[in-house]
Amino acid sequence: MADANSAEIFREIIKTCVKKLGLLQKADAACCGITVAQCHTLVEIGRTNGLSLNELSEALTLDKSTMSRTVDNLVKTGLVERQSDNEDRRYTKITLTAEGTEMVKAINSGMEEYFERVLRSIPKEKCEAVIEILPYLLTAVKNTEMGFAVRQVCSGTTQDKGGANCE
Repeated sequence: MADANSAEIFREIIKTCVKKLGLLQKADAACCGITVAQCHTLVEIGRTNGLSLNELSEALTLDKSTMSRTVDNLVKTGLVERQSDNEDRRYTKITLTAEGTEMVKAINSGMEEYFERVLRSIPKEKCEAVIEILPYLLTAVKNTEMGFAVRQVCSGTTQDKGGANCE
């Protein structure tokens, strides 16, 4: 069982990784001329052969109206297209255009290169252990409820925020 000091060190490491990766995503999206949300949307569509708006919203944990606006903007820029299903006209599949496919390849290539550099900076004898343990961390994070309430002062008013991160 982890002690308080280990938990504090772990928290700081995770916080730094989240901040660094968030900045990386913003920089990556900025170089492609799209928003971070659009970048995530393109990559998610690229993982499959296309998704419905509902499937995309669920995969990215965004509400449908936000997802719809993001997709609308990607359609306007020519990166994705909507395709009606011949059997169910209510179902619309969102797919990448040729230009969208090229952008996803560029995004994925840049991310692969970055993470390869990260792994190369870890001592070889520790690299395998890092790769082996990360799925356990992911499972633990997914399965552990935050279970605390934080009172956060926002714009001069106090609001209860269940599990809010104040950092």
